[in-house]
Amino acid sequence: MQEIENPSLEQIRAFLEASQEVHFHGEGRQDVYAWVDRTLRQQSYPKLSRADKGLVRRFVMKMTGLSRAQMTRLIGQFDQTQAVRATVYRRRRFGRRYTAADVALLVEVDQAHGRLNGAATRQILEREYGVFGQRQYARLATISVAHLYNLRNSEGYRRQRIEYTATRPTPVSIGERRKPAPAGEPGFVRVDTVHQGDLEGVKGVYHINAVDEVTQWQVVGAAAHISEAWLLPVLEAILMQFPFPVRGFHSDNGSEFINHRVAELLNKLLVEQTKSRPRHSNDNGLVEAKNGAVIRKHMGYLHIQAEHAVAIDGFYREHLNPYLNFHRPCGQAEITTDAKGKQKRIYRRYATPWDVLRQLPAAASHLRAGQTMAALEALSLQLSDTAAARSMQQAKHELFRSFYPEARHA
Repeated sequence: MQEIENPSLEQIRAFLEASQEVHFHGEGRQDVYAWVDRTLRQQSYPKLSRADKGLVRRFVMKMTGLSRAQMTRLIGQFDQTQAVRATVYRRRRFGRRYTAADVALLVEVDQAHGRLNGAATRQILEREYGVFGQRQYARLATISVAHLYNLRNSEGYRRQRIEYTATRPTPVSIGERRKPAPAGEPGFVRVDTVHQGDLEGVKGVYHINAVDEVTQWQVVGAAAHISEAWLLPVLEAILMQFPFPVRGFHSDNGSEFINHRVAELLNKLLVEQTKSRPRHSNDNGLVEAKNGAVIRKHMGYLHIQAEHAVAIDGFYREHLNPYLNFHRPCGQAEITTDAKGKQKRIYRRYATPWDVLRQLPAAASHLRAGQTMAALEALSLQLSDTAAARSMQQAKHELFRSFYPEARHA
């Protein structure tokens, strides 16, 4: 409040006459009461005449915004105690029957017996006092079941009864947690999924990305949904597109790959299944890098409806996969190890996956039955690298125009 320093009665009368249309309001109960107390003292209120008391009363009411009833109460308090103080309200409470010691005793009983239900616990408390003569149970022996639960819900009980149980991971026997060891031989594939986003709660298409660790031979497929019924046919088709038999299948711990149906498929194809280890973020780093460098680069981040999965899968099989493996050079890592054992990857050499495959020792021995080096060589020479890229880009353009018919006719 803005305080007027000890105004005279004439100043108060002039102020009230000049501010009839102005209204004030005090902020803060403690500040208002302190100001009222100070003003009544400065004006020596009990010694004033009846008319002057009325003047001071109107002045205080004007400055604080207090009602006439409130002002009468405060002046009455001042007359009796020579002070104006805010009254501290004390809520009436029922007497407390059960003490903190009783609560601690109940916690001890619940911990020992594994927190039985209320009726059983009440029976135990009765027996402790009545049968075994434990005098500390005298009050708890007569507690009702309902109030026993009140004590269990109290803050004091919860503070003493908190138990921490570590999360127990669900063991999954599918796949082995380790990094694949291809030993320079092709056929050990890294697999991951890329989701094409949601739109208004509707899931988009899923891309399945598979990359061979040694040659970086890459095969991409598309599925409308991530469920087993939709994923298994696409996954089987992807594995059969590799020119060499797949002997290792490595993924993260997502349920789309770590499940019994995928395990049965891999067992049928005699493929070893492994999965990423905890605290080894680079276990599946190769395919995750290809997710961004290939799939996101060509398919983008916008939502694509799941109904287009068949068309996208056809584009991958006919155009993108041949381009990636026969015409798109990849960086081939050269790993060096320093004196401290730290490994560093240097990329001095770039080659297509086909070039890496055919330069392997005894390359023909790695191919699957029915596949020949001559047939792969012929596929690689059908188009030049740039011509294959143009063909792929034209097919991708037509594919994206099929997603949005209104753009095609614009």
